[in-house]
Amino acid sequence: MCRGLLGKKLGMTGIYTEEGTYVPVTVIQAGPCVITQVKTELTDGYDAIQLGFEEKKKNRANKPLKGHLQKSGDSVFRFLREFAVENPGDHSPGQTLAASEIFKIGERIDVTGTSKGRGFSGVIKRHGFHGGRKTHGSKSHRIPGSIGCSAWPSKVIKGKKLPGHHGNTRKTVLNVEVIDIRPEDDIVMLKGAVPGCRSGLIALHKKTPPRHPLSGKGGK
Repeated sequence: MCRGLLGKKLGMTGIYTEEGTYVPVTVIQAGPCVITQVKTELTDGYDAIQLGFEEKKKNRANKPLKGHLQKSGDSVFRFLREFAVENPGDHSPGQTLAASEIFKIGERIDVTGTSKGRGFSGVIKRHGFHGGRKTHGSKSHRIPGSIGCSAWPSKVIKGKKLPGHHGNTRKTVLNVEVIDIRPEDDIVMLKGAVPGCRSGLIALHKKTPPRHPLSGKGGK
């Protein structure tokens, strides 16, 4: 079974549970995804499948991409990503995967996306610095303050939190609860917020089963 799926973030809303509790949720259009390639340990060194998501016009794809996708059908996809599988022989190019086949309501999954880009930001916005005093003649309100060393080593230590590019990085949120699944619309509702903007690419991953410390096999 495939352990993940690609989707698109549609936005946020809220729903009420059967107990009457209001829960904020993120709405994800999860799939449908088409298997474009099956990789095995014998041929590629690992077991995985490549999924295609969100079709695009054929004239916007180059010849190498069109040739790569011929085995899975006539469609050309905007996104191609790989997901690990235990038995690659159970899958074939051209097969379509839906969210209801992989995830269940109440399950906890990992969600990966690209965070919103904030541009060049200062230390207060980027790192959450407290800031300087606002009164008594202070002229250091939003600056980082002293960042260097004295006589030794007389330089700025690497990794110091400073102003710079903020956001637009790959982020993963762990243990996100699946609140609801609507197969007819390929919709998955996740509790809380997930990284990314509207229409951003989202990768949903099932939790990796625990491994035995001695044998290396999955199991409790």
